[in-house]
Amino acid sequence: MSHLESNELECIVTETGPDPSCSVIWLHGLGADGHDFEPIVPQLRQATAGRSVRFVFPHAPVRPVTVNGGMAMRAWYDILGFDIARDQDVEGIADSQARVQRLIDREIEGGVPAARIVLAGFSQGGAIALRCGLAQRETLAGVIALSCYLLDGDGLSRWSTEAGRRAPVFMGHGSVDPIVPMALGRHAAEALAAADVEVQWQAWVMQHGVHPDEITAIDRWLDARWRAER
Repeated sequence: MSHLESNELECIVTETGPDPSCSVIWLHGLGADGHDFEPIVPQLRQATAGRSVRFVFPHAPVRPVTVNGGMAMRAWYDILGFDIARDQDVEGIADSQARVQRLIDREIEGGVPAARIVLAGFSQGGAIALRCGLAQRETLAGVIALSCYLLDGDGLSRWSTEAGRRAPVFMGHGSVDPIVPMALGRHAAEALAAADVEVQWQAWVMQHGVHPDEITAIDRWLDARWRAER
């Protein structure tokens, strides 16, 4: 494990073996940091069995968050109001998308092809993962979007690319999520499916978090994505 400054975003990097052939870039939620999803790595036994995987956990920039009284915290973009699907910080979203794109480019430059890179995220991080993953020049292995929603869903056909839409998407959500209502996640999945994106949607009885069965489903999904690229 190492701490490094990579293309402006400080990241935590964990590799499951030498010379990784697959990468996962995992974006945390509002107010958390890159350490938040570090514990998931040893739980992804099927996805990492027999293959070396690099997990990149970036820290979002620290910025004021309007709905939290302007308190500064790690955030991929500002939350301007309580209608999270509408009150969107266009400049902040574009800034984070560019920063995450540089992380993807760095993995490709380091020898991991786009077809073996997964972009994952939870809540705000999941929203950025969808926004960035569906706009790629080259098709990623997949996108994992947990407990989140679709940014600028009305403009999906404008900002997504044909290559981006070919990436399979895994979406998981809590059925009693009080922060990001499940209806927003389901609506995002339906919008992607209508755009001919391959979407796996599942919900679990939980609030705004990650369920153990969800981790098992992610493990299988990741393994399947990388097997498909052999």
